[in-house]
Amino acid sequence: MNKISSVLTSSYDILKNAVSISLNLFKIMIPVVIAVKILQEFNLIGYLAAPLAPIMKLVGLPGEMGLVWATAMINNIYSGLIVFLSLAQDSPLSAAQATILGTMILVAHSMPIELRVVQSSGPRLFFQAVIRFTGALLIGILLNFIYSYYDLLQGPAHIILTSDSSVVDKTLPMWALGEIKNFISIFLIILSLLIIMKILTKLRIIAAIDFLLRPLLKLMGIGPKASALTVVGLTMGLSYGGGMIIHETKSGKIDKKDVFYSLTLMGLCHSVVEDTFLLMMIGGHISGLLWGRLIFAIVVVAILVQLTKILPESFCDKYLWSIPKNFNIQKG
Repeated sequence: MNKISSVLTSSYDILKNAVSISLNLFKIMIPVVIAVKILQEFNLIGYLAAPLAPIMKLVGLPGEMGLVWATAMINNIYSGLIVFLSLAQDSPLSAAQATILGTMILVAHSMPIELRVVQSSGPRLFFQAVIRFTGALLIGILLNFIYSYYDLLQGPAHIILTSDSSVVDKTLPMWALGEIKNFISIFLIILSLLIIMKILTKLRIIAAIDFLLRPLLKLMGIGPKASALTVVGLTMGLSYGGGMIIHETKSGKIDKKDVFYSLTLMGLCHSVVEDTFLLMMIGGHISGLLWGRLIFAIVVVAILVQLTKILPESFCDKYLWSIPKNFNIQKG
């Protein structure tokens, strides 16, 4: 009976945490999703894309690809790819160009939602927006230089993804139903993650992963309490890893610096499996989409760790991180 009672109590706690994490995420996501839909309905994203045309030239891409990146940044990767497929026939890209565009999208996409998720855990929104935008631009410039200098991936991009026009022509009720389904999926994924994390913790697999990653995470200033959630963010995505970190941060279990380093790393490189394969379907190469992005993120965060050691604490509190709302200091 004690074992059954323990399992029931544990199950209830997991369910309660899943609901709490999901509600925190939905409070952030729902207003942003509605705002982005309004931008789409009034065709305002095109105006936001116009200033990006000259920037695309810096990374060796046609100016019209600015619309693709702007759509991905404001909305999400899938919306950006729909725009890309509509332009790809008139503006064919090389494999190098597709890799550059794909990597920039992976570094900076779904910004309104993801930045609000990050902000809710303490890191300053402005800095996170700047680091992701400039990070995407910088890695685009670096990849363009490497691929051009060494004459790599200069053949045409092999696009195997096809667009679904019904996605673009959704009515408002269809869009709303689709978003509700997305939110239900998010809740189920978070619930599954919590169950998996509980099992892995019991089996001490999380401890083993932490042991293997500890030297690298320590180099980047990420403490042990945030390391497992960082792995979730890197593999599953910022919303899931970030949502779980929001929950842990507001309970006072993770230091604000660990949160900052962890979420900055997640911001620059997350969902390394699903999103990488998705962008490979438009002709991108794994060298930039995965390895280039991962190495870039690690180097940037390692540099940030060293910089924050010499910057005044007051400067960091004002511009880099803060204590999130509802933060409870743990006693003892």
